[in-house]
Amino acid sequence: MIKKLIDWYDLIVSKVMKADFVALLLVRLYLLPVIYEGAHSKVLGFSGTVAWFSQSTAEGGLGLPFPWLLAFLATSTEVLGLICIALGLFTRIIAIPMMVVMSAASLMVHWSHGWLAIASNSMESSQRMSGFLQWLIENFPGRYNYITQLGDPIILNNGIEFSATYFIMLLVLLCYGGGKFISTDYWLSKGLKSWLNK
Repeated sequence: MIKKLIDWYDLIVSKVMKADFVALLLVRLYLLPVIYEGAHSKVLGFSGTVAWFSQSTAEGGLGLPFPWLLAFLATSTEVLGLICIALGLFTRIIAIPMMVVMSAASLMVHWSHGWLAIASNSMESSQRMSGFLQWLIENFPGRYNYITQLGDPIILNNGIEFSATYFIMLLVLLCYGGGKFISTDYWLSKGLKSWLNK
């Protein structure tokens, strides 16, 4: 009985593993809008990115040396990462600099805010928002309904939760690549193997 269960389990796992490319494709697709947002804002606001990198931490910046160079490296990494991850091209290679950028963002921007990306109800910022919404209910119920009809407002905490999640997803791509069938890497590898075997 136990052997049959183990055999059945192994059979199911082997069938699921044949579709592992779907999970890798979904990881890539999930990352695309995230990377696009960062790349897009840096490309269009490059001078602002340089200014933010150079501005002292006391003034809300990062206080980094060589701000133009670092802004260029971060921007070009995200643009190239967006293209490569979309195509599944050099997926493992591009995952490395993308992980470096994500780690730098986590440490320099998000670390000081703790883990949570969205403020919990016990945080002061959430309590202030609740107080404001209560005031709206009492004084301007129409405005309150307008603000909340599409969902409850939230306060971002800017913690490392999201960037750590993206780092882990990039680590998956580093370990497993872009996946079979729906990545350029797969077809390049297949073509290279057939060319070498000639």
